[in-house]
Amino acid sequence: MYLSFENKVALVTGAASGLGLATAKAFAEAGASVVLADWNEKAVHSASEELAAQGHKTLAIHCDVSDDAQVEAMVEQAVATFGHLNAAYNNAGIQNILAEAADQTREDFDRVIGINLRGVWSCMKFELQQMRKQGSGAIVNCSSLGGLVGGAERGIYHAAKHGVIGLTKSAALEYAARGIRINAVCPGLIWTPMADRMVASGQGEALEAMTKCIPMGRHGRADEIADMVLFLCSEAASYVTGQSISVDGGFIMR
Repeated sequence: MYLSFENKVALVTGAASGLGLATAKAFAEAGASVVLADWNEKAVHSASEELAAQGHKTLAIHCDVSDDAQVEAMVEQAVATFGHLNAAYNNAGIQNILAEAADQTREDFDRVIGINLRGVWSCMKFELQQMRKQGSGAIVNCSSLGGLVGGAERGIYHAAKHGVIGLTKSAALEYAARGIRINAVCPGLIWTPMADRMVASGQGEALEAMTKCIPMGRHGRADEIADMVLFLCSEAASYVTGQSISVDGGFIMR
């Protein structure tokens, strides 16, 4: 199925690498004007310029999603540049420092919640203000398998990702009758630069053990998440809202 986003505007956070970059590319290739936002200013401008060189309409924005003022400015700049906002993928996220619950720090809790949960809330808030004016739009929030299950030493991350699902369901209820759909995607083990960093930090064996638990027997690809995000933002999913969809090779069905 080819999903066309011609004359549409899509915003992607955490767009400089990994799932965000793959999704920004997919939106661009489907015809959308794409706003790429990331805290890494150099990397996001490089990604935007690469897509523009291929003939796509893009805008790079430096944005720390834990800062409400920056998020508000991001949405305002997107609309000022392209005129409207049809789709948004709130993807920016980080891992917590591995530690048992008794040893986790308030600083790490605030850091992870600020980006992974409050950042999603902030992005939705300002995206919805624009979409409410339009009477249309689709949002996909990035949760995780960690939003559906627990994980030793990952309580902070999992708490944030569980929270994303709650935000998604509640907002979906509020806007279901107003032309705006809101869903969440729950990626499984997808090989991205974040996975590379986990291996570098000594978590390689844990990732290998997780791979063995995946019924399909392999880790996922970033483009497989991008495909789901585009589907959920498209008219093909016009009757889908408030859902949290796992893209995980069957891991969650065990």
